[in-house]
Amino acid sequence: MAEQYDVTALGELLIDFTQNGNSEQGNPLFEANPGGAPCNVLAMLAKLGYQPAFIGKVGDDAFGRKLGETIVQAGISDEGLRFDSEVHTTLAFVHTFADGDRDFSFYREHGADTMLRQEEIPKKLIEKSRIFHFGSLSLTDEPSASATRLAVACAKEAGALISFDPNLRPPLWKDMEDAKEAIWYGIENCDILKIADNEIVWLTETEDYDAGVAVLKERTHAKLINVTLGKQGSIAYYEGTKVFGKPFPNDKVVDTTGAGDTFCGCVLGYVLAHGLEGLSERQLEEMLLFANAAASIVTTRKGAVRSMPDRKDVEALLHSNL
Repeated sequence: MAEQYDVTALGELLIDFTQNGNSEQGNPLFEANPGGAPCNVLAMLAKLGYQPAFIGKVGDDAFGRKLGETIVQAGISDEGLRFDSEVHTTLAFVHTFADGDRDFSFYREHGADTMLRQEEIPKKLIEKSRIFHFGSLSLTDEPSASATRLAVACAKEAGALISFDPNLRPPLWKDMEDAKEAIWYGIENCDILKIADNEIVWLTETEDYDAGVAVLKERTHAKLINVTLGKQGSIAYYEGTKVFGKPFPNDKVVDTTGAGDTFCGCVLGYVLAHGLEGLSERQLEEMLLFANAAASIVTTRKGAVRSMPDRKDVEALLHSNL
């Protein structure tokens, strides 16, 4: 049990069944990859040498126990992981397309990750964390939605920085207006926001990212807002400054799952190293380039938790693109 954690994340820990070829009979073969956006972020942070911890719930079944082993092997503390014998571990089937993009099918009705209760929130763990990170998936259902809000309140009271990634998955919402309300809650309560291009367009109803960020700023005190543009790179908005981070395109994309989480983990690592005050344009560009490079690498690998690059991998790609 660590005295202090660099980043604690709350949310889903699940199995991503990723298509990996076909059988001799022509049936699709699926590989059981450990996943879940918050743990993907933490896995990247662990690769960078930070101390991450996870809060969430899995079923007390074969998949859940495997996930518990996996996060420990990835360097993530399981101090906040709960096992529930009455519900099953959440499963997602990831159907990949030729360009590496994907489509999700979730098996989550009463899935374990949605069953985290308020009384299961380890407040002391949150209180000894420098950054608290969460997404919108833990807000789709009760009791995890109330548990998430309690954890955010605890983190704010403890003085931790709050990081939020909407990670919008429309199939998991009964009503998209509920999704908007939950995502606005996250935006209104965070200090660091990572939002994808399609999410900001959907939320703000404008395809102009500058205009979209202006809409966000009407309802958030977030100091750092990063908009990820997929193959086109990323943009950082920080205290009136706008900085573009160039992409690192590659022709070996096999699975884009976890690319945004990899980016997010690298950004949080940069904030841990440099703080959130007085960042220069050069520093913001440095942050984005490192995060973009890491995200590019992870798209060449199947899955996410076990596929995160280490610092040497990322620096090698950066140097090869000078």
